[in-house]
Amino acid sequence: MNELLTPTQAEVTEENRLRSHVQQIVHNIENGFPDEMGEDDQPFSAFDYLQDVLDIEYVVSSKKEYLGARVLVAFGGPNIWINTRTKQVEGYWWGDKCILSYDDDAMGLDDALSELFNC
Repeated sequence: MNELLTPTQAEVTEENRLRSHVQQIVHNIENGFPDEMGEDDQPFSAFDYLQDVLDIEYVVSSKKEYLGARVLVAFGGPNIWINTRTKQVEGYWWGDKCILSYDDDAMGLDDALSELFNC
């Protein structure tokens, strides 16, 4: 007798949490933080966002020109990276993976990373 294998409720919940977290980061990149204030009561910027990241890996050409970056924004469960070169948010949690693309960088994240790299 063949039984239909279905994921456990815990597996579905963890997969949904991972997807939800990745979707929220994509939303923030595409829409920025219009209602939040950063330093000196100025609108929350990409530089404010980058203050709390865990790691930045720069992607550079052989001429040492900035091409993009991978930014680690969550670690230890789940691990989530923003990849500005591919315009994707990559989430990993055990065997689950969720990779979503973003169209617009309204937050200005790539520009801020380029500026940090070049200073």
